[in-house]
Amino acid sequence: MFKEFKKFIMRGNMLDLAVGMIIGTAFNAIVTSLVNDIFMPVLGCIIGDTDFSNLYGILSNPNNVAKPATLAEAQELGLATLNYGKFITAIIHFLLMAIIVFLIVKGMNKLSDMTKKKEEEKPAEPTTATCPYCQSEISIKATRCPHCTSELKDWLK
Repeated sequence: MFKEFKKFIMRGNMLDLAVGMIIGTAFNAIVTSLVNDIFMPVLGCIIGDTDFSNLYGILSNPNNVAKPATLAEAQELGLATLNYGKFITAIIHFLLMAIIVFLIVKGMNKLSDMTKKKEEEKPAEPTTATCPYCQSEISIKATRCPHCTSELKDWLK
């Protein structure tokens, strides 16, 4: 059983998956930090309220308590709240992360395309030539023109 487990773990796919998970976790930390530490404060300055999570509405207030300043205080008092600020924050986080991932993937694809174009830029070996007698396009390996039947001998070589 140990040999089977070792064989399973050492398969290339399993190692690729493990590396992918580790890189994905590190990438997630970078993107999350970029959103939380860079974009959200800038967005908060533009909109004027950095903390969306404290935006809420009271659904029921059985004791007619004055509206608390924060969501945490409202929940401590046992008020039923509609936490639309947390939902807005989640949507903004999602959109920013999606944009960042899109831009990174687009950049990586552009780099990949540039590499492929450099490889494709090498001129291909010609496979056809023009018959010196009838000016028809013929195979470079032909010994006789299929159109005018002229012998080409060593002309193409």
